[in-house]
Amino acid sequence: MDGTAHPGDAAHPDDEDRIRLRAGDACATVAPRDGGRLASLVIDGRELLVTDSESLYGWGAFPMVPYAGRIRHGRLRFRGRTYELPRTMPPHAIHGTLADVAWQVTGLPTDDGAVLSAALHAPWPFRGRVVERFHLEPTALHIELEVDAEEPMPAWVGWHPWFRRHVEGATGELELSVRPGRMYARDGEGIPTGATMPPSSRPWDDVFEDLPAAPRLRWPGFLQLDVESACRYWVVYDEQPHAICVEPQTGPPDAANWLPEDAVLVEPGRPLRAMMTLRWAPDGG
Repeated sequence: MDGTAHPGDAAHPDDEDRIRLRAGDACATVAPRDGGRLASLVIDGRELLVTDSESLYGWGAFPMVPYAGRIRHGRLRFRGRTYELPRTMPPHAIHGTLADVAWQVTGLPTDDGAVLSAALHAPWPFRGRVVERFHLEPTALHIELEVDAEEPMPAWVGWHPWFRRHVEGATGELELSVRPGRMYARDGEGIPTGATMPPSSRPWDDVFEDLPAAPRLRWPGFLQLDVESACRYWVVYDEQPHAICVEPQTGPPDAANWLPEDAVLVEPGRPLRAMMTLRWAPDGG
């Protein structure tokens, strides 16, 4: 569903205006100017995330808002109308409209927490606002998203973390343990058809449902990290040699064009909320 070699503006992150959170041996860096993304997660002095890329969509852990994944040919259908979105991964639109937007810092960050917000406006054809909250603990990072609509709109959100395969001090390459129940079939354009099937063999660039347990990432001899979320849909992208992406999402790619309207409907007084927790512990073997 992803493919890292997306066209787009080159991303050359710097340290200006970043927020650093600390708790115990954990340090998280939030980058409001770079799409409200988690720019870095360092545990016991070792970086877990890809921290730069030539692609806007190739580093950190960025929120996908107000839609996650691809929208076929940039055409969004809602209540009998079709809206044209920028084709940010031609011929499709991808990963929302806020990845290259500077988010606002709401209030004063604390040592272990920060709140960001961003307005929804053109090129998104509906009005609303997004709030993202970060809270760091010594063994977990909690991130929440809330989409508040000023008018009825479709929305489905998620996060796109890039976990490094190779971390200093680990005795081997990153291992992913995940047992999805169902995988969505993709058509020739890489977009789910709505039909499901048993999971194929890896590598994957696919969307899944029915996970009996949180996906676990393991850097042997160093750390185990669980990606926890109540999100129904998960995209796993492990086709790249340098990183693995595990992406919880409230809806699958192109959701508004093939799911029932109520599955993606956000209205005034009926916000969309999602949460992702990254929880870690030393790897014992």
